Amino acid sequence: MIFVVPPRVHVLDLTGPVQVFYEAVDYGASYQLTYCSFQSPVTSSAGLNFGAVLSFNEVQTQPGDYIFLPGMEMEYIRSGLQEETIFFDWLRRQHAQGVYVCSVCTGAFLIAQAGLLDGRKCTTHWKRIDELQTTYPRLITQTDRLFVKDGNIYTSAGVTAGIDLALAILEQERGSLFATKIARELVVYFRRGAEHTQKSVYLDYRNHMNVAIHQMQDWLIANLEANATLEDLAEIANMSTRNLTRTFRKETGTTIQDYTTQLRLELARTLQHNPGMTMEAIAAKCGFQDARQLRRIWQKSSNSTTIKMPLSS
Repeated sequence: MIFVVPPRVHVLDLTGPVQVFYEAVDYGASYQLTYCSFQSPVTSSAGLNFGAVLSFNEVQTQPGDYIFLPGMEMEYIRSGLQEETIFFDWLRRQHAQGVYVCSVCTGAFLIAQAGLLDGRKCTTHWKRIDELQTTYPRLITQTDRLFVKDGNIYTSAGVTAGIDLALAILEQERGSLFATKIARELVVYFRRGAEHTQKSVYLDYRNHMNVAIHQMQDWLIANLEANATLEDLAEIANMSTRNLTRTFRKETGTTIQDYTTQLRLELARTLQHNPGMTMEAIAAKCGFQDARQLRRIWQKSSNSTTIKMPLSS
């Protein structure tokens, strides 16, 4: 993960995504965080001075790396940005060799100035959408979007949307459950762009702050084949069964039974791609009584019209 620190950078645009991947490393992800700039020294838009960082042309990249470009003051963008021609040459080379380029807020102006947004869908802070489109008429701005992915370029709406973008990338690389853990560590809701990722039961019922319910959900996800009773789950949450039932519905908006069924179906969808597993084996792994019960519940589920379950082992 390479973070460019431009002049007059907005601090949260930079540190939001940084913190996401820093926490990911703490949870076992193998990211290396690198910082570089095209000017030195660098002072943020709020007057915070940064210590020495690498020059961008000293950074070694490889395909699949990510470059993050945080937002900065518009005064600099309008007056000094165009002079950084060597940096834009470097950015174009990185993109051409398969590096992902990501912007937060007005960092989209950096990508646009490099010519990498020509003909692409993109977004930026709502206050700067019109100016971005007017300044670079060949790009296609998207309004009311937290972030947009077009090819190997991501753009985000700004400020905390950079955190949303980082979490979405983390979900794509490490899975929904891992990304949810990082969101919880940061004490933020896991929000997603409307067209970025598919609906996931691992995310849809985790936007709450009840530690006991989170612990119960974590255990349930990891132990679906155990066929835990309500009493078992209440013991894990350290609640009475009545309190757990009431609290779970209050925090998640669904029942424990419905949530468990959705988890089992989600796991079944994953396991059906394993050619070495029969339907009976999948049913057992997911906590169903048998393959017949799995097929029956699958057909009743809201996803049965879009994802078909095989009818034989």
